Amino acid sequence: MADQRDVIAGERDMGGTMRLGLYPAKLAEGSVVREVYGEPYVQERHRHRYEVNNSYRAGLEAAGLVFSGTSPDSRLVEYIELPREEHPYFVATQAHPELRSRPTRPHPLFAGLIAAAVATKEAAVESGGRPAAADRRRGGVVRPTIVAGREQASA
Repeated sequence: MADQRDVIAGERDMGGTMRLGLYPAKLAEGSVVREVYGEPYVQERHRHRYEVNNSYRAGLEAAGLVFSGTSPDSRLVEYIELPREEHPYFVATQAHPELRSRPTRPHPLFAGLIAAAVATKEAAVESGGRPAAADRRRGGVVRPTIVAGREQASA
């Protein structure tokens, strides 16, 4: 934004930990985000004041959360995800991918989400309209399943 160019240039700050503009991230080998970007390093636009509290990182990793992208010095978390065994496409970022997406050129994160949704739907159709057994068992949560054109609950 024109009225914030001085912030980007470092001539003024917006208080706190405001990150505004393009920031680099290194992506973890074997991660979903590295797969969808096809690159080990990316740069994405930011506009936020929030960060992951690093004192919680070890506990979150032990619980299964993957920190799949960080700042080059590894101090700031840029991307998190769950392993594909847990969820077909659970990816989150500090960045704003919508700012770099266009109707004829979708951002890799959005294209990856659509590809995962299509693959999940195709797998469900091939298995008779029911999600994979692991999806039905996950946490005992009741999930809707499409059977013969109508929605039913499955455990």
